[in-house]
Amino acid sequence: MLIEKNKPAAAAKAVLANLVQPYLFFNGRAAEAIAFYNKTIGAEPEMIMHFKDSPQPQGSPENCPGGAKIDPNWVMHACLKIGDSRVLVSDGMPQQKSNFQGFSLSLTARDAAECDRFFKALGDGGQVQMPLDKTFFAERFGAVQDRFGVSWMIIYPLPEHRQG
Repeated sequence: MLIEKNKPAAAAKAVLANLVQPYLFFNGRAAEAIAFYNKTIGAEPEMIMHFKDSPQPQGSPENCPGGAKIDPNWVMHACLKIGDSRVLVSDGMPQQKSNFQGFSLSLTARDAAECDRFFKALGDGGQVQMPLDKTFFAERFGAVQDRFGVSWMIIYPLPEHRQG
């Protein structure tokens, strides 16, 4: 749970009400993913907790369902701030394999140049699903699967659909 700094508890609780955040599991590649997203789209790590930081002993049922052994340096939980949004990240558990299917993260760019930069950077080592181009609903739109298998839709909306 994320609580904003310098806010009274009641105000922080109001911020958390009905909050939906994506939580991505990277099977031992979370630190690499955090560094990649920081470099490519400016994702700022707000917090990172490793399994070794847990007050539970390594290998305890609270840490490792089924008695699985976890690398103590694996990321147990991290929070990345991307613009005004947050994405939660973990390495997960060794017996659980990530399978990023059936969803995409949508990233709205501030301008066409930023849209192009995000698309190219996220596609480095990944796969283009839909080339970046003008559409009837956006100045620039494209879809790419990054090197971790996460699908992204990158958009720079038409002027009438831009916020702010």
